[in-house]
Amino acid sequence: MSRNFFDGLNSVFANKDILQIDYVVDESRIIGRDDQLEALAQSLQPALEGSKPNNCLLFGKPGTGKSLCAKFITKQLQREATANDVSIGRAYVDCAQSNTETGAITEIGQMFNTDGSDVSIPDTGLATNTVYNRAWDALEENHDVGIVILDEIDKHRDYNSLLMQLSRAGEANKLNSSSLGIIAISNKPRFKDKLQERTLSSLNERGHIFPPYEPAQLEQILNARKDAYKDGVLESDVIPLAAAKAGSRHGDARKAMDIFRYAGEVANKAGSDTVKRSHVEQGFEEAEVEEILQIISRLPPHSRLVIQSVAALSADRDTTADPVTTTEAYELYQRKCNFDATDALSERRVRDLLKEAEFLEILSRKRKPAGHALGSETQITLIDDPEKVLRATKKLDERSDDQPA
Repeated sequence: MSRNFFDGLNSVFANKDILQIDYVVDESRIIGRDDQLEALAQSLQPALEGSKPNNCLLFGKPGTGKSLCAKFITKQLQREATANDVSIGRAYVDCAQSNTETGAITEIGQMFNTDGSDVSIPDTGLATNTVYNRAWDALEENHDVGIVILDEIDKHRDYNSLLMQLSRAGEANKLNSSSLGIIAISNKPRFKDKLQERTLSSLNERGHIFPPYEPAQLEQILNARKDAYKDGVLESDVIPLAAAKAGSRHGDARKAMDIFRYAGEVANKAGSDTVKRSHVEQGFEEAEVEEILQIISRLPPHSRLVIQSVAALSADRDTTADPVTTTEAYELYQRKCNFDATDALSERRVRDLLKEAEFLEILSRKRKPAGHALGSETQITLIDDPEKVLRATKKLDERSDDQPA
């Protein structure tokens, strides 16, 4: 008789999904964002009558509730508009994942489309202009108003063109019977500075600032989601500690929920019936590694290999704050490529990859004098603990190995 590997396994969770950042909660679980929700409602209010809503640009550090509020308020908008016999289509795009213009507008068109529609929008195979036209057709055939949420718009390769095309849809007579509103979300406070003047003029957005959460608010947020766990399994200091850990990282609610969730996973793995302080400490470490992993998992293989080289060199330094030179990183990268039987990129291309990693806030670079007659050299310092970066790259490699060929 085969062994039942699930026999005897217990869980401290009642509904783990509640601790996912993309879990859309009811209003009672949204903490400290009444002002932002009211301002968003005012900006979107014209859509209730079938008119064009104001475009919105949401700023704030990661984990400050921007995506949560955008999803919540647009779902509420859809429900309220139904009473006025107004149909509102809603499209959400993660621009870090769908970072090409064609990919983003394909997703938008597919989300505006409905079963039984005459409009066909396949995943691939259409020219960009054709995809735009079919997205407009899908909106006009199915809805009075469309709302597009562009999450992490600053990570999109063609954000100027995408914002320009979407914001000018009505003015350019692409839409006749329907209208379109945009909610663009950025973690970068100065993102507007990167937009072209004509894009800004066409967008004509209303800005909404999302400040970091206070420690007390983070504790409230976790308390509002503690029903993710079974009754009585949380020790008294678990939520305050998880909130304090996240509060030390710029008031990040996403980090708070990650720590809270990982603490439960650590407890399950240990076979514990309760979640303890020690599980939160371990959960914090796991959340840190997972956050790094999520960033580097989006990078091409050679970028990951370069970052792994910088991390390995940094970990061998007397202190992790001691910088690594580009030359050192390139030499180790070459050795790793030889070991993997992979052709190494040129040093110039590796410098470009390091520049991209700096843009993603994985590392920082500074030009420093290298000594008499040696000119200058670029010194590299990782933003995060090198050991955690190495753990993240190792976990990513293990996950890749587990994927079916």
